Amino acid sequence: MQWVPFLLYIVVTSFTPGPNNMMSMAYSAKYGYKKSLKFILGVTVGTTIIVLLSSYFNLLLYSFIPKIKTGMSILGGLYMLYLAIKIMLNKPSGKDSNQKEMNSFFTGMILQFVNPKTILYGITTISTFVIPFYDSNASLLFFSIFLGFIGFLSTSSWAVFGALFQTFLAKYETAFHVVMGLLLMYSAVSIFIQE
Repeated sequence: MQWVPFLLYIVVTSFTPGPNNMMSMAYSAKYGYKKSLKFILGVTVGTTIIVLLSSYFNLLLYSFIPKIKTGMSILGGLYMLYLAIKIMLNKPSGKDSNQKEMNSFFTGMILQFVNPKTILYGITTISTFVIPFYDSNASLLFFSIFLGFIGFLSTSSWAVFGALFQTFLAKYETAFHVVMGLLLMYSAVSIFIQE
């Protein structure tokens, strides 16, 4: 296995902006890191499950990628647009119960099943770097947990950034929500343009 390209790929892919990272930063800026941890743990579990499923169904999925990619891209893009609108319409300084419900373990986990970045990340990482060299149950489980842990580190780092700048972001909360929403919209539109 080529460890340097593998590690570079997973770090760059995990730490770049995406729905998981932007939402964890937004939640942390509003509620603090501790209260956003349930969302981050949901992302971690969801990512681990996606990578584990990708490990065991990689060959089958790989033959159907064009069909799966298109459907998941459309579904994921629409879901990201929905999340972007919810973030942009969030009322400043209010403890919006709807956003609190979205800042949950369940939301973080379910997001991974419609997040094309996570699904393609799992399929690509496993098919390119893991399956050619490792195919035992133990190694596939290890890599799934490892990639889930990298997901935890990336969403946590974005959440820490949000928590550190919580006071600043609270002062400019409306503008921050609009920018985060627009970034999510950009992510969604870029998915549609690639199709």
